[in-house]
Amino acid sequence: MDGATENIYPVRPDVKLLVVDDREDNLFSIETILEKEGYLIRRANSGRAALRTLLKEDDFTLILMDVQMPDLSGFETATLIYERDKLKHIPIIFITANDYGEESAYKGYQMGGVDYIYKPINPDLLRAKVAVLAELYKKNHQLMAQEQKMIATNRRLEKEIKDRINSEEHVNLLNRQLLENIAQLKATNEELERFAYVASHDLQEPLRKIILFSNQIATRYKNVLNDEGRDFVERIMKSSERMRVLIKNILSFSRSAESTECVEETDLNLLIEGILSDLEVSIAQKNAVFHIGELPKLRIIPERFRQLFQNLIINALKFSKENTPPEIQIYAEGRMSPDSGNDTTQPDYYDIYVKDNGIGFEQKYADEIFTLFKRLNSKDRFEGTGIGLSICKKIVEQHNGNISATSDPGVGTTFTISLPAGENSLPLKEEEAMNMPIL
Repeated sequence: MDGATENIYPVRPDVKLLVVDDREDNLFSIETILEKEGYLIRRANSGRAALRTLLKEDDFTLILMDVQMPDLSGFETATLIYERDKLKHIPIIFITANDYGEESAYKGYQMGGVDYIYKPINPDLLRAKVAVLAELYKKNHQLMAQEQKMIATNRRLEKEIKDRINSEEHVNLLNRQLLENIAQLKATNEELERFAYVASHDLQEPLRKIILFSNQIATRYKNVLNDEGRDFVERIMKSSERMRVLIKNILSFSRSAESTECVEETDLNLLIEGILSDLEVSIAQKNAVFHIGELPKLRIIPERFRQLFQNLIINALKFSKENTPPEIQIYAEGRMSPDSGNDTTQPDYYDIYVKDNGIGFEQKYADEIFTLFKRLNSKDRFEGTGIGLSICKKIVEQHNGNISATSDPGVGTTFTISLPAGENSLPLKEEEAMNMPIL
C-alpha cells in the first residue's frame, strides 16, 4: 500500500456523521434520533456548507444528505464530493420527501449513494441503517489496519531476509579471504621452514671448521699465546659452541613440522625413565629429586615426545634456585569431555604435568615463553637459545593437543600438556591443523 492510499484510508475508531439539510428542524430531528448511539455528528445546512466542512475534515463515516436543497441539490453535492479522491470512500444515504420512482433512485445510486430514506423518517429504520454502515466502516478499517500491519511485517521480513543474505555473502567473502590467507600463510611457513633447515644445514660446515681450527690453535699454540690471546681463543670457542647449539635447535624446530616418523603406542613411563637415564650426570650435579606418577600409554611419535619431555626436564634443571635442590614432579590425570557421551571409565583426555620448584616467572609472560627465540632471563646467567619451548609447543600441537604454563616467581613453574586419548592423539595432517579442538 502506497502513501496516497494510506492517506485515503486512515485508521479511525470513531463513527463520525455529516448531516446535510437546509431545514433546521430536520437537522435537529436526525440528531435527536441518533444522539443515544454516541455518534459524533456534524451539521451542514447546505451543499456548499457540506463541501466547506469536507475540505477541513475528511474522516466521516457516513453522510446523511437531503436531496431537495436550494442552490446545490443533494445529487449535485454528491457529485462534487466524489470528485475528490480523499472523499470517495464515504458512503452517502439520501433523504427525500418525494418518491420519484426507480429512475430517481437509479440516479442517486449513480451519484454514489448507498441507500435511500424517505420522509417522514422512521427512527428505528434510520438507526438500523446507520448502525449497519457504521459497523461496516469499523470492519473495513479493522481490515485496513490489519492489512497495514501485514504490509509493515512483510517489509520487516524483506529487510531481515535482505540483511541476512548480505550478511551471509559477507561471511562467505570473509571465509574465502580467510582460506586464501591460510593458504598463503601455510606456503610462507613451509618456505621459512625450508629456508631455516637449508640455512642451518649449510652453516654447520663452516662452523665445524671454526671449532676445529680454534681447538688446534688452543692446543698447538697454548705456549705461544699470551693470556690475552688465550682469552680470545676461549671466547671464540664458547661463541662457536653457542652457535652450534643454536643451529642444532633451529634444525630440530624445522624438522618438527614433519610428521613422517612412525606412530607407536608408547608407554610414557618408560620414555621418561630413558630420558632420566640419559640426563643422569646433570641430575646428579644438581642433586635433583624426581617424583614420577603413573603415566598413560599414547599413540604418538616417540622421538618427538622424547624431545618434548627432555626439553621440559632440562628447562626445570636449568632454572632451579641457587642452593636449593631441584624437585620435579611428572604425573598425569585423565578427564572426560562434557559432551562426549562416553559411558566407560576410559578418559577422553590426559593432562600431563611437569612441575618444578625453580625460580619461576611472572604469569603475564606465560604465552610469550613459547615464542621462538623468546628469553625471559639473561643469557649470561642462563644458557639457551629460546627455541626449546617453541619446539615443545609445535610437537604437542602436532599431536592434536596444547601446552600451557602457570608460574609464580620464587615458587616454581608447572607445564600442563593436554592430549586426547586414543586415536585422537595421532599427529595432525597439514590440512587438519587449522581445525584443532580446544582442550
